[in-house]
Amino acid sequence: MTLEKILNADSVAIVGASKVETKRGFQAIKTLLDEKYDGKIYPVNPKEKSILGLKCYPKVSDIEFPVDCVLITTPANTIPAVLEDCGAKGVHGAVIIAGGFGELGEAGRQFEDEIAAIAKKNHIRIIGPNTSGIINLKRNLNLVGLHDTPKGDIALLTQSGNMALTLITEAKLKSRKGFSYYVGVGNETDIKFSEYLEFFREDPDTRAILMYVEGMRNGRDFLQQAYKTTLDKPIILLKGGRSLTGKKSAGSHTGALAGISEVAKSAFKRAGVIVIENPDELFPVAETLSSQPTVKNNSIAILADGGGHATIACDLLTDLGVTIPVLHETTQAKLRQILPRGASVTNPIDVAGGTDSDPTIFADCAEIILKDHDVGGLLIVGLFGGYAIRFAKHLELQEEDAAHRMGKLVKTGKKPLIMHSLYTSEKPHSLNLLRYYNIPVYDSLDVACKCIAALSEYGEYLASYHAKTNFILNGSNKAKREGIQIIRNVRNENRRRLLETEAVELFKSHNAPVATCHLAKTAEAAVYFASQMDQAVVLKIVSPDIPHKSDAGGVKLNLVTAGEIRRAFDEIIQNAKNFNPAADIRGVLVAPMVPEGLEVIIGTKIDDQFGPVIMFGIGGILVEVIKDISFRVLPVSPRSARKMIEEVRSYPILKGIRGNPPYDKKALRKLLMLCSDIIEAYPDIQEMDLNPIVVHEKGAKIVDARIILKDNTGHA
Repeated sequence: MTLEKILNADSVAIVGASKVETKRGFQAIKTLLDEKYDGKIYPVNPKEKSILGLKCYPKVSDIEFPVDCVLITTPANTIPAVLEDCGAKGVHGAVIIAGGFGELGEAGRQFEDEIAAIAKKNHIRIIGPNTSGIINLKRNLNLVGLHDTPKGDIALLTQSGNMALTLITEAKLKSRKGFSYYVGVGNETDIKFSEYLEFFREDPDTRAILMYVEGMRNGRDFLQQAYKTTLDKPIILLKGGRSLTGKKSAGSHTGALAGISEVAKSAFKRAGVIVIENPDELFPVAETLSSQPTVKNNSIAILADGGGHATIACDLLTDLGVTIPVLHETTQAKLRQILPRGASVTNPIDVAGGTDSDPTIFADCAEIILKDHDVGGLLIVGLFGGYAIRFAKHLELQEEDAAHRMGKLVKTGKKPLIMHSLYTSEKPHSLNLLRYYNIPVYDSLDVACKCIAALSEYGEYLASYHAKTNFILNGSNKAKREGIQIIRNVRNENRRRLLETEAVELFKSHNAPVATCHLAKTAEAAVYFASQMDQAVVLKIVSPDIPHKSDAGGVKLNLVTAGEIRRAFDEIIQNAKNFNPAADIRGVLVAPMVPEGLEVIIGTKIDDQFGPVIMFGIGGILVEVIKDISFRVLPVSPRSARKMIEEVRSYPILKGIRGNPPYDKKALRKLLMLCSDIIEAYPDIQEMDLNPIVVHEKGAKIVDARIILKDNTGHA
């Protein structure tokens, strides 16, 4: 409701209104008047009586009429007093243009917190600060000053005014599509990305949401709202700040957490967000997703009038994970009837000059191809739109006829069509006709392929929506009494690291596959416990002051005889004392040696933006070198657990290679799910590291377990 009062404001006050044409306070009023904003405009400046024919007020609180939204164009140091005055008036929201807050460092962050506290006390919602403004195209509520922004059904959310200008200009020059709203999100001091998603999800004038993000203050809330939104409306997102230099630049601009990681990328995709990495693809993908039906089966046909473009399109789509299926024999037979003998009709389809004298054959081919059950969408690449230019003027009418027919195919059917043309710069009428039917036309083959691949990605997401997580953690009922007591004991000793014995006991309480182990206080006790295991054993030092046991010489492997065990026990104790004379030594862990198998790792941590996340990968001592890992934001579903395992580069090893049997992937899936449950159950856990887990043909065993708790304030 609050966002409705701001983004659809019936009245706007301009604080910092001015008669100086170069000032934002003048431009805002003039733009509202020129574009015939249908609400009330109240300039605010104590030094002026009127501006552009409108009565000017000394303060917002002096306005005798209701005020929904205030645009504050004055410097940062004036904002506290302005917000207090707005509170006295009962203003719903403020759009704060000024920078000089969290993006400038700690002092700026403290000032930003002060602004947020004043706004909260006065029940005022803030857009910004450090924002370029907002535009509501339906109401002509333009608080940015950009002119001739094309109207349409795409909501634009960015943290960069330059990116907004780029996207709006691109829409004007290259598309028939436009925007329903523009919001310069700024520093997210108050209103978060997640709240905008909630608003645009319910907005009847918005069909897609286009985002440029540098920082996100509450990633988990965003994921939860994205999960709800993408069922009905696509979200297309470009994340700035992926490189170290980019992070620094983003930080100086927004002061928020920046940088796209594998965690963020997988999280966005899992919520159905289409992640874009090339800025040139951002608007085209949004245009495509807002106007075309999705690809239902991840299978695309390519129709070309030249082998080169067809080959490159195949390569690009294959790299993007799209299938290029062989057309059904019936489809091929129909194509042969209308194409020359030399045409290739399997897929990609090369017309082999068959359209040179009659471009309407493109429409004939498209109709035949889109009726193929195995084809989910069609990409046409090459010269369409340029036949009249290249060959003969009279072909112009035939191209236009073909455009009409292809447009009606998409309009009446349920499969998308994307056009790549070398002749977009010539602006032939046939390509404009395609755009009239909402068929996107691109001069870049890379962009065209990305667009139809995005339709396929979104279609696949919607098809498996029932198997997705909603990113809501409900773990309190999963905690075990034994686990709660273990964590309580650790807290009582003012520790954050669980001893390995404690971690093992916590996992055992959840029926995790951990080996039976015992804590030996003496060498004789170690010998006794080993004798009960009837196999080679490992001894490990147990001390809260020695987290890295191997570094201290605190691990001995493959011990069999009583003499070996006694000597190993004594050596471990002495090594530990030498390593840290003040160490609190609790004893030595005795555990059976686990038979050789494939070593993997499962780890969890609290991510700054998204909260609890889980990692899976190839483990052992080289895990940080190989970095063959995958991530998910918790909780994980059975499907997510399977996908995590399949995503690592070494997955073929798990399937079994060179005659070796496959490893137990089901056991790993169950363990990933169990770790997800444990992290949900115990919010005190900051990090968990199971490395290695040894997986065999049947079953898996946790060999080493480490758990670190949050500090007493709940932070890392």
